[in-house]
Amino acid sequence: MSTSRLRITDIQVISLKTIREVGTLEPAWSPGGQMDFTEGGGAYIAIHTDQGLTGIGPAVEERLLPAIKSQLIGADPFDMEEHVAVLRYYARGLPYRGSAGIDIALWDLIGKACGQPLYKLWGGTKERVPAYASMVRLSTPEERAQLAAELVNEGWKAIKLRIHHPTMKADLETVEKVRLAVGDKMEIMVDANQAQSSGNWQPGVLWDYRRAVETARELQQLGCYWLEEPLPRYAFKQLADLNRQVDMPIAGGENNHGLHEFLQMLQEEVYDILQPESMVTEGISALRKIGVLAEAFGKKVVPHHGGRNLGTIAHLHLVASWAHAPYLELLHDPPIGDYRHAFSIFQDPPTVDADGYIAVPTKPGLGVEINPDLVVRT
Repeated sequence: MSTSRLRITDIQVISLKTIREVGTLEPAWSPGGQMDFTEGGGAYIAIHTDQGLTGIGPAVEERLLPAIKSQLIGADPFDMEEHVAVLRYYARGLPYRGSAGIDIALWDLIGKACGQPLYKLWGGTKERVPAYASMVRLSTPEERAQLAAELVNEGWKAIKLRIHHPTMKADLETVEKVRLAVGDKMEIMVDANQAQSSGNWQPGVLWDYRRAVETARELQQLGCYWLEEPLPRYAFKQLADLNRQVDMPIAGGENNHGLHEFLQMLQEEVYDILQPESMVTEGISALRKIGVLAEAFGKKVVPHHGGRNLGTIAHLHLVASWAHAPYLELLHDPPIGDYRHAFSIFQDPPTVDADGYIAVPTKPGLGVEINPDLVVRT
């Protein structure tokens, strides 16, 4: 197949049938809110070409489609840098519903045109990567300890706890009970969720610098793998000061957008572990550049969860291509918040094995296919 003559002919948002409503959870980062979990449902983007290849990615806002089509139809999907720049101007969109889905679908298309899975196209050698179970709820120390013990028995090697209860004592009790339940069989990451807002207010418990420092010191004693976003999103100076006071890595960046923000974080030693989110930035193209920056500064990268379905699969390929990416985040708070509910839109979804690893799809592009029985025919 001659890739030089490949041209985009159409772009569609395709809806999917819901198999069943699983339930709702109150996310720790949005107290009083509701997060719905289903099997099936949602939508995805499909980019068609004149040679019969189709790239898929997370859905975009319908209102963006006219602008996206006007810029991409007739174009060569391999012109990625130009497409990213043009879409940034004409069709940026909202986080998780913006042009990032187009970027991922274009990369899927490029992989299919080249006949290679994306991680191989990007020079990766890891055929499977370790995953960590990222909790949704705050819950209670006892329930989190019980769930952690169950996850260990299933093979999971790492868990991320949400720890912004009304008191620091309750936060530490959660971690202590989980550590007691799992011993040294599981790495424990903790997330303070203090960087949800771009300003100085957000719902829920707000940490000040003192609480962040005191919590970090206690978590270090408990052998935690990292403390995530313990202060406001742009409190770079305070975050850097905190980072200097503990040996345990400080992590963050899921809500930061621009490449310049991550460069500043690295220059000012804000985080030891960067956690960019492709669905917040400009897709995989942006994350690949952030990964290069992190490597140059000797830092690790663990991308945010990727929106739970096609974005997560894209992150899986990225982690497999980076030597400095130790984990893949899977939003997994069973039974309602089980990651497999989101993966149910795929025909043959990857799963976490008994060793806590998830295999990277080996088919070209993202390497996953949407279950055709779920497609809503119009």
